[in-house]
This record gives sequence, structure tokens and C-alpha cells, in this order.
Amino acid sequence: MDELLGAVKNYLDITYEDDQTDEKLKGIIERGKAYLDDVAGEKQDYEKEEAPRMLLLDYCRYARDSALELFEENFGADLRSLRMEAQVKDYAKRKGYI
Repeated sequence: MDELLGAVKNYLDITYEDDQTDEKLKGIIERGKAYLDDVAGEKQDYEKEEAPRMLLLDYCRYARDSALELFEENFGADLRSLRMEAQVKDYAKRKGYI
């Protein structure tokens, strides 16, 4: 969580140390991960510099700015892509391709 918290703080340009801010961001990160995992239909890897991490960083930005209701509207195509990729991987696993 510490690495991810650091990445979120960097993305949001938070350069100061504040325990309350850190706790708030940790909650946002956990809710964002749960939301994106639910959208994808499976747990995502947020450590790699790939789509799930990018979406999580933007989710945190929208949540911190009290604009979360716009997240799905603005990132709908990316969320659908995340879901389709997970479905393709699941299909390939079931068929024995990977």
C-alpha cells in the first residue's frame, strides 16, 4: 500500500506529509481498487504501469476532487476495455490457450 500511496500522492502533486491526508487517500485507493476489480470481474494488478493503475490514479483524482460521478462518464471506454480484456483472458484460460 505504501508504494501505491506514494504513486497516488505523486500523481496528485501532494508534496506535504499529513497523516489525515494519507488515511483519506488510503480509503480512496481501497474503494477505487474494489470498484475497478468489480468492473473488470477479477482482481487487477495495480503495481504495473498498465491500464488498471492508470484508471486507479484517475479514480483517486476524481474522488479527491469530489467529482466521482463524472469518472464513469469520462472513462467509460477505458472501463469497458478493462472488462473486455479480463473476459478475453478468462476465455483463453478456460480454453487452455494460456
